Amino acid sequence: MKEIKTAIIGGSGLYEIEGLKKIDEIKVETPWGLPSDLITISELDGEKIAFLPRHSQGHVFLPHEVNYRANIAALKKIGVKEIFAFSAVGSLKEEIKPLDFVLPNQIIDRTKSRVSSFYGEGVAAHVGFANPFCDRLHKIIEPAAKNLGITLHTKETLICMEGPAFSTKAESNLYRSWGAGVINMSTIPEAKLAREAEICYAVICMGTDYDCWHEEEEDVTIEMVIKNMTTNSSQAKMLIKDLIKKSGQTRDCACEQASKYAVVTAEEKRNLEQVKRLKEIFPYYY
Repeated sequence: MKEIKTAIIGGSGLYEIEGLKKIDEIKVETPWGLPSDLITISELDGEKIAFLPRHSQGHVFLPHEVNYRANIAALKKIGVKEIFAFSAVGSLKEEIKPLDFVLPNQIIDRTKSRVSSFYGEGVAAHVGFANPFCDRLHKIIEPAAKNLGITLHTKETLICMEGPAFSTKAESNLYRSWGAGVINMSTIPEAKLAREAEICYAVICMGTDYDCWHEEEEDVTIEMVIKNMTTNSSQAKMLIKDLIKKSGQTRDCACEQASKYAVVTAEEKRNLEQVKRLKEIFPYYY
């Protein structure tokens, strides 16, 4: 199959877009296991794109149960070079209203139990993550959202928490004191692994609620989240359609060589089994 350069990660409902033609569903095995679900290959006006439901069709996996390494590795193996991720988020600021969209440029990692690297196990490496999202993708997303009339907040910090329970009020107010704008449960380690895999990555956040800090709003519930996610999906679908048309552009960002000089383990000391696994996604380095 011809390499698919662009992928969308998000809820399965986002893939039902008028004019989008489903071509295939493929099962991709990786050294880290199987991804959350089959990868759907679709086409719009001659542009091919891969869709992967983060939590599987029917929302099977909790955020900490998702096999993020397999998801990113599977997309890398089919040739993906850029990922537009979508995520439901809670708002930590009055001005970020439910149903608004947010394009964060920073992350604070509050996860606890997730494997966040392809490396380790005898091959040590350290990848730069100062700017966790690809600025090149932001320059595509921002004007596209503006042209569609989507309310989009930028230059915000995203808190990624462990879950699966929502925040306590004390936690929510702590994150507000840090100046964070939104909170979710799924961007870490997804963004870190995409960077290691040298894939451009950006997350487009869809506001579903005020996190529980807001005294004048009811505390966040799953019913509230699902209702607003459904409302947001129509705008998300319009945005995806526009992003597909602008996908696959020449990369002029540092993402492309993020792992090139990251390994610090001497070649003769490297675990050969781990090298074999890494070769699946970095055939040009090993």
